[in-house]
Amino acid sequence: MSSMPRLFVNSDLVAGEAFALDEGQANYLTRVMRLGMGDAARVFNGRDGEWRAEISRIEGRRAELTPVDQLRQQEPNSGAQLTLLFAPVKKSETDFIVEKATELGAARIQPVITERTQTRTVRLDRFQKIALEAAEQTERLDLPDVADAASLDVALAALPSGTALVFCDEAGDEADAPWGGQAGRARPMTEVLPGIKGRPAAILIGPEGGFSPAERSHLRARADTYPVGLGPRILRAETAAVAAMTLWQAVCGDWRD
Repeated sequence: MSSMPRLFVNSDLVAGEAFALDEGQANYLTRVMRLGMGDAARVFNGRDGEWRAEISRIEGRRAELTPVDQLRQQEPNSGAQLTLLFAPVKKSETDFIVEKATELGAARIQPVITERTQTRTVRLDRFQKIALEAAEQTERLDLPDVADAASLDVALAALPSGTALVFCDEAGDEADAPWGGQAGRARPMTEVLPGIKGRPAAILIGPEGGFSPAERSHLRARADTYPVGLGPRILRAETAAVAAMTLWQAVCGDWRD
């Protein structure tokens, strides 16, 4: 892709109409990247596509850009129907999940608190910054909606009507066997996904200790819930999130384009 710096901005992007950068963005372009008057950057705002914009004013720590020509029109994100629900884990692993969910096209990223979730506080501002930087680097034309942590029940109730909940269920039904044994195992995710292609979907990833028996029973009984397995190995939460989103994109998302 182009070597021009790429920034997300909140301003409307209209040819010839200058807008101010925030101080951090101005510092990045003029001091880190050492751009000067007339030099160009690529900008997007999630509404008006991507534009080539030129630096039209530098004054101290402030700078302005003027959009010159549109490079890409705004198109609906093929992942626009995908939500990721995940139980927060350790700091670096949770950061990884947010970053990779953005790269993989999630429209909404929702941390959920389950009975066995160990990390119950999240830094929403940090997650939003991680998502913004990932979108800038991966050529997305929009940002995912990163939500504050909510209980599992609240997060499920907030899903739009008709959303297919892809429940990554690593356990079996045998209470006395390690990880529930083999009885009652969910079908492989690649077998389930073709049946929900074209529907809005939410992928649910549990905490390090898995879902409690009560949560698992509730999820299994819930309408529009599709339990799926991710293979014969027990995956770490962050690995499961990436694996599940990758499969969804390959079968239902924009990897088919």
